[in-house]
Amino acid sequence: MSPNLRCSKRLAVAALVVSAALGLAFPAQAQRPSSQVNPLDRSDLGRSKQDPNLKGIPVPPTVTAVEKLPLDKIKLPRGFSAEVWAHSMPGARTMIQGPKGTYFIGTRTIGRVYAVIDKGASRETKTIIQGLTQPNGLLIRDGALYVFAINKVLRYDNIEERVEAVPQPVDLTEKFNLPTEVQHGWKYVKAGPDGKIYVPVGVPCNICEINPGTHGHLRRYDPKDWTYEIVARGIRNTVGFDWHPVTKELWFTDNGRDWAGDSGPEDELNRIPKGKEGADFGFPYCHAQGIPDPDIKVPTPCANVITAAALMGPHAAALGMTFYTGSMFPPAYKNTAFIARHGSWNRSKRFGYDIVAARPRGDGKAVVEPFLTGWLDEAANKFLARPSDVFQMKDGAILVSDEFGGALYRISYKAPEKTAGR
Repeated sequence: MSPNLRCSKRLAVAALVVSAALGLAFPAQAQRPSSQVNPLDRSDLGRSKQDPNLKGIPVPPTVTAVEKLPLDKIKLPRGFSAEVWAHSMPGARTMIQGPKGTYFIGTRTIGRVYAVIDKGASRETKTIIQGLTQPNGLLIRDGALYVFAINKVLRYDNIEERVEAVPQPVDLTEKFNLPTEVQHGWKYVKAGPDGKIYVPVGVPCNICEINPGTHGHLRRYDPKDWTYEIVARGIRNTVGFDWHPVTKELWFTDNGRDWAGDSGPEDELNRIPKGKEGADFGFPYCHAQGIPDPDIKVPTPCANVITAAALMGPHAAALGMTFYTGSMFPPAYKNTAFIARHGSWNRSKRFGYDIVAARPRGDGKAVVEPFLTGWLDEAANKFLARPSDVFQMKDGAILVSDEFGGALYRISYKAPEKTAGR
């Protein structure tokens, strides 16, 4: 991108900010969805030709009875089986595990953090933190639980020894100095192989021009002094990432924009190649594998952009992911990424609501194939669950969180018995 073009983009953003602050009128647009409150948003429903009545899917605030969970609808490859491993956690999303075996579960709109204590034949579930603003991001480090809400970062020391009486947290909000906009402000946090803490910052809009140093990127914090650097830019909203077990390259999901048609642009699975840290992945000018944005138009929008390693489907809401390193599953799943597709809301015909397996190829791309299905009734256009995260257990099984049912499903594998005579 030329320096002149970069300058013009910065001036355009500045002009929009000033206009918003002064209450000046914006150029005429078609309807803007009521969910988009940012005056910088450039969504154009007239161009999208989508049903303007499409709305987000609310999270049930109450406990779903175990017998009503859609366990019997799950379809898996031969040899795999599913069970309800823990339940009674409305809004369950992100999952982490402490060194002593306690699981901690984050939520978004419910505002809670749960603890799940494995008692062998059963699990005990309890609410340990509540009243936070979308505490979706969780991290365990040196025995402490880090909770990333939209407007706070809190550290709870020695958490596994104190789940019965959670201590007062250490407030790290100023150390991380994160934006506090609610739209796409929820977090997904992991510690990398380098020991640093990776935190995404989504964009405060559906589609808008942003300050790339403030929003739309992935940060890497050094816990020694809490300084950070940006490792990927041009990201709309990533709430799922992991490192390839062999190459150590970071792969991440990114939710495609809404209100540009039922067919996409599709969600992305991206990879940061070695030596390309800090690279641009396209937002807001270029999407998927080279689609120019229809509402924000600039010359050569996809120049110098790293396009998606794989497409995740239209409005699929690809969220949490993990690379499989266990030995329980067949060898073909080794180093495969399991990804939760939360499911569409900005689409007339629903899509997603499943777990897919993404197999990296030698050329840096990936092949995506079904793994856990059955939670979408395509004929009735209805969903039964909203998978949000995938976590590998110590025995090699994986856990899948369902935000809609407030439950964790355990997926395990046992080789099918050979038929006699074969």
